[in-house]
Amino acid sequence: MNIVHTVQEVRQIVKAWRKEGLSIGFVPTMGYLHEGHQSLIQRAVLENDRVVVSIFVNPMQFGPQEDLESYPRDLEHDAAICEETGAHLIFHPEPEEMYLPDFCSFVDMNGLTKGLCGKSRPVHFRGVCTVVNKLFNIVGADRAYFGEKDAQQLAVIRRMVRDLNMDIEIVGCPIIREEDGLAKSSRNTYLNELERKAALILHKSLTIGKRLLESGERDANTIISCITEKINTEPLAKIDYVDVVDALSLEKVDKIERSVLVAIAVYIGKTRLIDNFSFEV
Repeated sequence: MNIVHTVQEVRQIVKAWRKEGLSIGFVPTMGYLHEGHQSLIQRAVLENDRVVVSIFVNPMQFGPQEDLESYPRDLEHDAAICEETGAHLIFHPEPEEMYLPDFCSFVDMNGLTKGLCGKSRPVHFRGVCTVVNKLFNIVGADRAYFGEKDAQQLAVIRRMVRDLNMDIEIVGCPIIREEDGLAKSSRNTYLNELERKAALILHKSLTIGKRLLESGERDANTIISCITEKINTEPLAKIDYVDVVDALSLEKVDKIERSVLVAIAVYIGKTRLIDNFSFEV
């Protein structure tokens, strides 16, 4: 497995693979890899001849008061996971390699980015769309793999690929959880012992919502109220949002008559965590 730091190096390696007729899978990450990322790499290895993993903490998707500087980084740890899981190439650029000093081109999206995480993180998806577009152009993969924990991100990227006629397949992969139900996240490392226990409220509240839907409840506000009530039993939890949205448009729904996404964002102390589940009617 190679680790490279420049766009030119990635393109040279991929060009050689293409000459051999090999298929290429791509897993974009911000590093500090955990079992969730590892599951994406495993899927990519199963479905492609060669797999590229990018490790890049993208400054463009962080707001002024967010955790860009403190976001966890450990390339040695990440490289060990990538090699163990079967990846062939790590692309680990510096911000200066991705964004020249006079950089002024962006990929923006309306609609899908207004609600959910986009509401409280207004610059986030502009940064996500721009960097993912760049990475797709650099790597030139056949397939790219994203986790369903970041459900809005997955929907946004699928729409971007469709709208811009990109020749790449987007593969969504299931949420990977700890044994107690907490969704795997690099930001879980921010939690102290008390906060880690408190964070279980996310999964517990979503479980209540899912059971209501499975028992026949179709009023979105009832689902939201029950999830909210459960989260509010945890003193360390502060709700950012609890929403039930159409699975494709991400528009809020009142009556659940088609496939929906039930998504939450909750602060546990100072750490913002997200979780969700999909439900098909």
